[in-house]
Amino acid sequence: MDAVKKKKLKSDAHHLNPVVMIGQSGLTAAVIAEIELALDAHELIKVKIRAERDERKEICTEICAATTAELIQAIGQIIVIYRHNPKK
Repeated sequence: MDAVKKKKLKSDAHHLNPVVMIGQSGLTAAVIAEIELALDAHELIKVKIRAERDERKEICTEICAATTAELIQAIGQIIVIYRHNPKK
């Protein structure tokens, strides 16, 4: 993805609220399924990860690998991911 498109996606994500929150139970199959649904519906979503910094990085990598989504931005506990939906 080129820098211009990434910058546009960051600005588009600015007003969004997190649609999925990952808490104490961590990244489960149900959470991955929920992220998949949200990506299909919206393409660009925010996910809130309540964990320590190192664990957040691991979870973020796992999410991107499992959903084939691309990490756009990570600030604190919030990550922004994008997956193009050809049906939209």
